[in-house]
Formats: sequence, C-alpha cells, structure tokens
Amino acid sequence: MAGFGEVLSAIGEFGRFQKLTLFALCVPNIIVSFHFASVYFTQSDPERRCNTDWILRVEPNLTAEEQLNLTVPRGADGAPSRCRMYAPVDRDIQSIRRYGLNETAPCTDGWVYARTLYVATIVTDFDLVCDQANLLQVAQTVLMAGILFGCLLFGPFAESFGRKRATQIPVVLMFIFSGASGLSPNFYLYLASQFLVGIGYGGYRLNAVILATEWIGVSRRSWGSCVIQLCGALGQCVLAGTIYFIRNWRLAQLVTAALHAVIAIYIWCILESARWLLGRGKTGEAKRLITKVATINNCIIPEGFLEKIDGNEKERKEGAMALIRSPILRKNFLALGFAWFSLNLTYFGLSLNVANFGMSVFLTQLIFGLSEVPASHPQHPGCWRFWAGKVSADGCTASDRRPRPF
Repeated sequence: MAGFGEVLSAIGEFGRFQKLTLFALCVPNIIVSFHFASVYFTQSDPERRCNTDWILRVEPNLTAEEQLNLTVPRGADGAPSRCRMYAPVDRDIQSIRRYGLNETAPCTDGWVYARTLYVATIVTDFDLVCDQANLLQVAQTVLMAGILFGCLLFGPFAESFGRKRATQIPVVLMFIFSGASGLSPNFYLYLASQFLVGIGYGGYRLNAVILATEWIGVSRRSWGSCVIQLCGALGQCVLAGTIYFIRNWRLAQLVTAALHAVIAIYIWCILESARWLLGRGKTGEAKRLITKVATINNCIIPEGFLEKIDGNEKERKEGAMALIRSPILRKNFLALGFAWFSLNLTYFGLSLNVANFGMSVFLTQLIFGLSEVPASHPQHPGCWRFWAGKVSADGCTASDRRPRPF
C-alpha cells in the first residue's frame, strides 16, 4: 500500500499545482484582515457636542460659536460638555441671551461629530458614545465570538464534508455579510452581520492552511504554512493603507465584500484534498485528482502505482477523544492550547486597540503588520529547528518550563 507521502513524491511535492493552490488560498488571507476594519474605524471618545439645532428654529442666523455658547454647558475645565446640553425652552432669543439657560439634559437629538480623522465610523453612525460607549466593546466581542464559533463549527465540518467545502462556504459567508455589515441601518443588525462574518473568518483561517498543506510534500509543507501566515501579516499592512485612503467604514466594508465576491468565484475551482478523500474511502475520486495533479505538474506516474493505493481500508477515526486518551497527545494539546490562548490574548488585545496607542492609527497599524512579517517569514527549514526551540524556550521562561532540545 502506498502512503500519501509516496503519492506526493510521485506527482510532485511542490509543483505548479501546489503553487497555484497556495497562491489562490493566500490571497483571501490578505483580505480577511479587512474584517477588522470596522473595529479600527473607531474613536472611543471622538470630539463631539450635542445636536442643538432646536435653537436655530428660534434664531436661524446664529453663528456656530453662538449656538455652542448658548446651548451647551461647560465643564470645570471650560470645555463644552460632550454628553449634556441645555434643555430646549419655548422662549425668544433675546430672553435666552439675557437670562441664559440653566436646566441640562442628555443629548436628545444626537450629536455633531468632528470628522477630522474619519468621514464615518461605527461610533459616529450608531452614536456609540456617552451612555452607549460600552457597546463598542460589545461589537468587538461579537466579532471574536463569531471567530470562535466558526473554528468550532468548521473544524468538525471539514472532517465530515471535506476541506474544500469548509474553505468555500466561509468565503461566501464573508462576502454576503461584509456587504450586510456595510449596509446595516442599525447597530443590532451590524452585530448580527459581524457575528456571521466572524464565523466565516474563523472557518477560512482554520481550513485554508489545511487544504493547502495537505497537497504539499513534507519537505515544503512548513514553508507553505509560513507563506499563508505571511500573507495574513501583509494583510495587516494593506489594512493600514485601506484605512488611510478609505476613511468611511461602510465603504471599507463594501470594498471588502467586492474583493470576496471575486474570491468566491475562483474558490470553487480549488480541488479537494486527496488525503481526505483517501481517509474517507473515496479512492476512485482521489485517484482521479492525483492523476489530474500529476498532469498539471508535468509528472509521469509510474506504471501500476495507482493500484498500490488501497481504497478498502479507511482511516481509523479517533475523534477529539484521542486528545484525551493518549498521554502524549493530551500533554501536547494542553501545552499548545495554553500557549495559543496566551498568545492570542496578547495579540488581539493589541490589535483591537491600535487606535489607543497615542500615535497615528495608520502608522501604528502599519508597524503592527510589519512586526508580524519576521515571525511568519518562510525561512530555510534548517533554521526552523534552531529558532523554534530558542524562541519557545525563551517564551517559557516565566513558567520555568523549557522544551527539550531538538
């Protein structure tokens, strides 16, 4: 019986087909970073004042400064209040100027925002300020919850229905609901759309790397995985330029949806993983794809080689319980799970707060993306063993748990 590693050696471990597939799956990895665009299009406390146009019905010829002085109270520092206004009164302008206004009230007619940095943000469009400011964190939480749910959903889905479908469906979800996010008339529809975008994001990031690397031979598999992650880092850099040139979050969402529309067209041409097909006992279909890949790679399959691929014995399915039953897998699972939890807690804690670093948000986002490039760079495999052990050991210093040398 020929193992799948032998199959890849026969048809080319990293030929034209693998390169095209890797490229096709890398492009969306650049675009998926844009789904954080609406989160970046936030100013947690933008310059603003209450909308007090009620007084213009009393005196239409007031200047902006007069309107501000007559209708907005000032704080102890002399700055106009950003969450309170003088309550409207049924008096003429001479009386208001002479005696002033005393009773304050919340901003009943919305706010007037200073649009010096952005044309529109989710904060300004949905008035996520003052008493509603905490909803901004809800928006971030809902997106991340969608990503978590997407990983939990599309992991088992890929095992049951294939890597191909588990990669295609998330792209369609991101296409549809990115557009829905940009067109959302209210905050709650926006949250629902973002949750579904997060599901697509989590499903794609999880399965794209699996589909790509299952077609790549072991000699270049780690390289291919690094390239996919590198494209994610480049996407963070591209996002900085996107925010700079498109300063309207709705337009950014629609541009993202348009890009996903293009991806959703060609993603249906991606081939299923032959490794998965063999594991499910679909040997005939797997052999057909293997032959097709060999043709694309200009490789000649040795005579009688395909007959060595046994289609009667299915891959034994252990399921998630295998992680618990095996002491070695259990130890590795818990260690890597804790490491990923810690890393992602720090990573997303930084990435979701790039606007709060006190620097230009565009420059901060660019630096943030560039800082990921060295970590994802597809270095020569001979370097990985040294650097992986060194970085892992340094990262474990705090817990005094260092990995064994390679």
